[in-house]
Amino acid sequence: MRFLYIDPGTGSMLFTVLLGVFGASIYAVRSLFLKLRVRSAGKSKDKDKQKAPLTIFSDDKRYWNVFKPVCEVLNSRGQEVSYLTSSPDDPALKADLPHIHAEFIGEDNQAFGVLNSLHTDILFSTTPGLDVYQWKRSKHVKWYVHTLHAAGNVAGYRMFGIDYYDALLLSGKFQEQQLRELEEQRHLPAKEVAYVGIPYLDVMRERLLKAGPLENHEFTVLLAPSWGESGILSRYGEKMIRALLATGYHIVIRPHPQSFKSEAKMMEKLMEEFPASDQLEWNRDNDNFEVLRRSDIMISDFSGVVYDFTLVFDKPVIYTAAKLDKAPYDSYWLKDEIWTLSTLPKLGKPLTEEMLDSLKETIDSLHDNPAYQQARDTARSEVWMYPGEGAERTADYLINKLHELEADS
Repeated sequence: MRFLYIDPGTGSMLFTVLLGVFGASIYAVRSLFLKLRVRSAGKSKDKDKQKAPLTIFSDDKRYWNVFKPVCEVLNSRGQEVSYLTSSPDDPALKADLPHIHAEFIGEDNQAFGVLNSLHTDILFSTTPGLDVYQWKRSKHVKWYVHTLHAAGNVAGYRMFGIDYYDALLLSGKFQEQQLRELEEQRHLPAKEVAYVGIPYLDVMRERLLKAGPLENHEFTVLLAPSWGESGILSRYGEKMIRALLATGYHIVIRPHPQSFKSEAKMMEKLMEEFPASDQLEWNRDNDNFEVLRRSDIMISDFSGVVYDFTLVFDKPVIYTAAKLDKAPYDSYWLKDEIWTLSTLPKLGKPLTEEMLDSLKETIDSLHDNPAYQQARDTARSEVWMYPGEGAERTADYLINKLHELEADS
């Protein structure tokens, strides 16, 4: 039986190989299961709904404010639209718009499974990353159109965020300049561009005009940070909140929704240490109109809400001077500073950690200070083309493109 003998070294090697084969087999089975589940998710949907000529995809319910004014115009024109959302409680699902057929298609891979095999002429979305990760271009979609979800840059997304769209709807000339620079550096074909304005800002401005002046209220400071390592709460957290409470003013903290997903432990700790009180409130309203309206000054970082606040409500901001790591973003490829960061210093005062002890004095120096009014007017003219016409112009583009695609088919 000597031929059955295996020395310890060889036995150990064979055991390692067997473990590797076993592990690889398990991985292959799991991968196959995932692919089948995603594929079945896409195929299980009603085929008729997938063949709507115009489809809107929203990856989160908070973007309903972006799509709602456009959907209202499309609905008024009798245009049938399939509205696919990854939020089971998206307000679109309960909207009284007969021609807008809203449907929850699941989250993450389940949603991508539907999108990757979608049948439609145009897919319209705010979601970046098409054809980069899980979300792939469907061979049954003729035209992908991207619109920004805030006043700002096309180069503010994670790397390659808008590279594989066919068209972008913009609101400022500098946005096309950023786009063309990225295309040139990456040797991409030029995308179609249409200037339409910013529909949701049009609606917000109209709401503000109808709401009229505020009744007497406590002077209110709104802390509205972005999320991630460069965000205010990640960098300054407890120290920032203590400094705000020390001002004696009414404080509203409105974290970015992504913080509750990606920074859940930090948020839990901060909300436990600084619970809501008569002076402090944590705001998570889906609609930010009222909290922006009743706030007298905003403290933020590089969040797009800064421009909602300054452009629509015409109020000053304090921004943290934290340096943003551009490496993961499209802006890393640009020669010049992106518009939001170059414009921010003109709209308010920077705040460093050393200045937190004198935060009240900084706030008082900005309130009702006319020095920043002209800068807000300039920023408004640069980033908000066709005020009041955004939804109509967006609907015009989408319907005209549908007709063009039908004529070419």
